[in-house]
Amino acid sequence: MYPARILTAVAAASLVSAAAFATPPPVNIHPELRAIAGAVKASNLHATDMALVGFGTRHTLSTTTSKTRGIGAARNWVAAQFETISEGCSGCLEVVKPSQVFTGERMPKAGAEVMDVVAIQRGTTDPNRVIVITAHLDSRRSDVMDATGDSPGANDDAAGVAALIETARVLSHYKFPATLVYSADSGEEQGLFGGKIIAQYAVDHGWNIEANLNNDMVGNDHGGNGAHDPHTIRVFSEGTKSNETLEQAAYRRYHGGGVDSPSRNIARYMHTLAEQYLDDFHVRMVYRTDRWGRSGDQVPFLEQGFPAVRLSESNENYDHQHQNVRVENGVHYGDVISGVDFDYLANVTRLDAITMASLAMAPPPPSDLGVKGAVAYDTTLSWKPAPGAASYNAWWRETTAPQWQHVQNAGEADSVVLKNIILDDYFFGVSAVGKDGWESPVEFPGYSGSFARSPKLDVHGKPVNEMYPGTFGRFPSGAVGQPSWRNAPGGHGGKP
Repeated sequence: MYPARILTAVAAASLVSAAAFATPPPVNIHPELRAIAGAVKASNLHATDMALVGFGTRHTLSTTTSKTRGIGAARNWVAAQFETISEGCSGCLEVVKPSQVFTGERMPKAGAEVMDVVAIQRGTTDPNRVIVITAHLDSRRSDVMDATGDSPGANDDAAGVAALIETARVLSHYKFPATLVYSADSGEEQGLFGGKIIAQYAVDHGWNIEANLNNDMVGNDHGGNGAHDPHTIRVFSEGTKSNETLEQAAYRRYHGGGVDSPSRNIARYMHTLAEQYLDDFHVRMVYRTDRWGRSGDQVPFLEQGFPAVRLSESNENYDHQHQNVRVENGVHYGDVISGVDFDYLANVTRLDAITMASLAMAPPPPSDLGVKGAVAYDTTLSWKPAPGAASYNAWWRETTAPQWQHVQNAGEADSVVLKNIILDDYFFGVSAVGKDGWESPVEFPGYSGSFARSPKLDVHGKPVNEMYPGTFGRFPSGAVGQPSWRNAPGGHGGKP
């Protein structure tokens, strides 16, 4: 745990170096989050994983007509779980199934339909602000095009879907100002298609996504190299925004911001929540968008300009990933349920649930954050007020520190002067605090740190109106026709 919170108005630079580090946001203790963490049940996660494995294969191109096998049956089962949860909360979840036909190197030449199963828990007062949790429902074999053989996918990614459904079950008993979305994606193994669908759905429906938490392979704590760590989850986050222009990149390189994207500050937020509310379970922040040369459904969110992180287990066993189930020379291959530690998965789910709840209860971060202090002994921060904020905290840290270290409360003002804190020596940010003490993530000044959507821009600085953008150059969309929701009555307008 970090030392207790210290609100300080520093009178001299010497006091800064001697001051104890403050807890990074959020700093207020909320009993609701302890209750939410305590409500997660490993037995529920096990039952869900077993049910999904029981469909034999969940390959994206597997049968959609069988009631007991294949991706179609699995999708229907997940939708039924969401409907059951909704019945227990007076219809608090709306279940939708957005879809799109795609072609691609891992798809038939004629294309195939990819469909997500999505539950939407609408916010009470700020419904257009959205926090999304994703996991992919589909599985695969050694041959990525083999859609008929068994591919249990117990960890990759039935474990993630189990965490998503359990998070929905727990959070359905609460009401939140912001909207929560639980998206079980398909098509991930074939080209991140399910992630593309839900990210585009968010754009078309005008969602202001504050964070996407992508859970992909979150149930194993034993590495194939013998490493074992049941106390840590890796959270991957991009350092700079995917869609920054050359001009924005030049400014960021000169002034800083390479480690302060909104995605990175979501990871910091999760790190602090784990320290405050989880028993001996910690976030290991990894300064990468994903594992080396690999990808996940958080990437389409980044390509659309939304903050997103990936959660992945502490240690991976590569013999259990993308492999036919078999034994060769005494080595067990394949992604079977015995490779999932459900107590570990329960802790990951607790982190998901308290993160979504804390983000949804807090006001959004302030916007248009600016900083001044060149050739001066003081640093001035200014911002536009955040809806629902009762006060603001100004944060700063050493430029080499991974976490925010010092804090000064700014009250209800829209600016603050940090006396004798020299701009040259620190990174700065501001969080918004609601009347009940719920605190937003920290926003870093300028484009680099803004939580506002950052879509790809054209040469004139105008947003590019491109369906399924492919900033990273991997898995071109190959979309055939329009997505299902655009063909539906009323198009893609209306409520979020």
